[in-house]
Amino acid sequence: MAQKNKGKLLGPFYCILAAVVWGMSFVAQSEGAYIGTFTFNGIRTLIGGIVLIPLVIFSFRKENAALPAGEKKKFPFKDVLIGGICCGIPLFIGGNLQQHAFNYIEVGKVGFITALYMVLVPVVGIFLKQKARFNVWIGVAFGVVGLYFLSIPKGDFSIGKGELITIFCSFGFTAHILVIDHFCKKVNNIALSCAQFFVAGILSIICMFIFEEPEFDAVVGAYVPLLYAGIMSCGVAFTAQIFGQKYTEPAVASLLLCLESVFAVLFGWLLLHQTLSARELFGCLIMFIAIVFTQIPSDKFVLKKKK
Repeated sequence: MAQKNKGKLLGPFYCILAAVVWGMSFVAQSEGAYIGTFTFNGIRTLIGGIVLIPLVIFSFRKENAALPAGEKKKFPFKDVLIGGICCGIPLFIGGNLQQHAFNYIEVGKVGFITALYMVLVPVVGIFLKQKARFNVWIGVAFGVVGLYFLSIPKGDFSIGKGELITIFCSFGFTAHILVIDHFCKKVNNIALSCAQFFVAGILSIICMFIFEEPEFDAVVGAYVPLLYAGIMSCGVAFTAQIFGQKYTEPAVASLLLCLESVFAVLFGWLLLHQTLSARELFGCLIMFIAIVFTQIPSDKFVLKKKK
């Protein structure tokens, strides 16, 4: 019982921690965008993976130490590798699309449009034979309206390149969340997080050499955002997300994680002095309402009969 209550407290804590770190990471990613999308993302995810190696060894030894004598288990390389590949590929796709978007639009916009994954997760669940509550569809409608005000200038019905890239990025993170939900209860969480970073990092580095011309001096000059995005966003936040999803029901975890969009706007304003127009802020508000609305249990909308 004590362990269960501890999990109820730790789950939301991990999710909120991830949201805060990710919000600040949007600033770091924006500041390091000039060195190249694949260059930045490849280096930062590899840093995240390297940072977690000692923790993987420590956590596995701790698991073995808790077992009775003679029941020591071998490290599950196969399971970790499969989980790492399955989680790393959507992380590679979503992460690089998001990083590329910083070349076109502000931190706050990227944060809120990325948060569309909180609406997309239950919608995609329909195709996985999961029932969608009626308020999910209402939330989707609000999300579309919010995206319109956030992404499309008044009198112009075209979506900019940056907004379109970020919308595709949210689909990548939707897949990432659904895959993590499948593996987080089956594989050592720190090992899973470490493996996904190496997969995403290796794929990004390969693309870096194919599509970009990385400059050593530029990379060194971006060491602060790279280290923050690598150690904090990857090493800390994505690992916290996995633990958060392990201890928290999906609806609550989704709601807490989407707070990254709020922190993105806040840190973008505080640190980069970026501002959004009244129309864009209204779009942010509508999208946040949509995100919250999709996470409210449907029974809250049902009037209970008096006894």
